[in-house]
Amino acid sequence: MKKVYFILLLLVLWTFTVCAQSNSTGNNTSKEGNMKIIIGGREFIANLYDNETANAFVTKLPITINMADLNGNEKYYYFPQNFPRGTAQNPGIIHTGDIMLWSTNCLVLFYKTFSTNYSYIRIGRIVNTSGLETALGRGNIEVTFTINN
Repeated sequence: MKKVYFILLLLVLWTFTVCAQSNSTGNNTSKEGNMKIIIGGREFIANLYDNETANAFVTKLPITINMADLNGNEKYYYFPQNFPRGTAQNPGIIHTGDIMLWSTNCLVLFYKTFSTNYSYIRIGRIVNTSGLETALGRGNIEVTFTINN
C-alpha cells in the first residue's frame, strides 16, 4: 500500500512540475523556424510564440525597420500603434536572441544575455544566435522581419 501512495505522490509531483514549466512563460512556440530576420545580409531563423501579441506582430510582416541601440545589449523600435497585450512578465534573465514587446508598442531584439527587472511580453526567439551581436553592431541598424516559408 505504501508503494501505491509513493507512486501516486511521485505522479502528482511530476504533473505539477510539468505544468509549472509549461506555464513559466505563458507561451508555447507555434512551429519551428517560422520567422526569418535579415540583418546586414545575414539571415537568422526565429520561432514565434503562440500568443496574441506575436500573432499581431505577424500581421505586420514582412517589415523592414530601423532599430536603435540601447545599453549595448538590445535594439528597439517603437511602432506607431499599440499591440494587443497579454500579461507582461519579468523574465528575470533576458537571453541573447529574445524578441519581446516592452510597454504597448516597443519591439525589442536582445543580443546579449543579462538580468532584468523590467516586464515584457514574449514574441519569439532566434534559434541560432551565433554572430547576432556582430551583425547588429553598435548604433542604429536596418532589420527585416519576414515569415519563413
